Amino acid sequence: MRLVIQLAVVAAIAVVGSTLVNAVASNPPLTLIIGLVTAAAALLGYRWVVRRTEHRPIDELSRTGAVPTLALGTLIGVGLFASVILNIAFLDGYRVLGWGSPAGAVALVGFMAAAAVTEELIFRGILFRIIEQWTGTWTALVLTAALFGLSHLFNPHATLWGALAIAIEAGAMLAAAYAATRTLWFPIGLHFGWNCAAGAIFSTEVSGNDTPDGLLHAVMSGPTALTGGEFGPEGSVYAVLFASVLTVVFLWLAHRRGRIVSRREARTAPRTTLAP
Repeated sequence: MRLVIQLAVVAAIAVVGSTLVNAVASNPPLTLIIGLVTAAAALLGYRWVVRRTEHRPIDELSRTGAVPTLALGTLIGVGLFASVILNIAFLDGYRVLGWGSPAGAVALVGFMAAAAVTEELIFRGILFRIIEQWTGTWTALVLTAALFGLSHLFNPHATLWGALAIAIEAGAMLAAAYAATRTLWFPIGLHFGWNCAAGAIFSTEVSGNDTPDGLLHAVMSGPTALTGGEFGPEGSVYAVLFASVLTVVFLWLAHRRGRIVSRREARTAPRTTLAP
């Protein structure tokens, strides 16, 4: 029941925020403001509903170290996507033609902030965390990664390969990032940094969403395996490969720090002991 209640609260905020952002998409400053407000409202809504349904401190959103952890995740996300683009560009799959739209980049920052926060709260803060308490880390990672990939099948230029790529490179990686750190600030930053680099900086398609130009005006061409086609670079084999390597690193850190929950531990431990 707590899972349903928590999902309902955060999803409602996400839907309202997304509707408002889309309604003012032609006004970049307002889009930025509404996007940031949506992100803040989702964080407050999550803290409120989890406290009411689980009666515990919200350690996964602790204010202690929040800013540097969020910043580190963002930098890694930007660097990871930049590495993907550089490799695609090396094979002539990505070319910068000039400057794009700074105003568009501002709007995309707001949109990506709202998307990163609400999606991380839903998929890692609620689904992964609670399923992990029931089944252990590995099952929770596989199930939530699959759900995350499937959720992207509703995007305009979605493909089965794109959904699978998202499940591997984002669903699994972000769940592993949370398992390694036990704070939502890190995967939120990682998600936000990746999306901002993709849309607001390099002006590529983000998950097949007809993303407008960001800071640069660029074109992509070549085999779909290289560029991701209409779905965007997230459908590139480079994105899957690089993110998979980072997923392994995060899981190794989680294991080393003793943060992998086994199925037996999930079955026998009181739920409060498994809270982050």
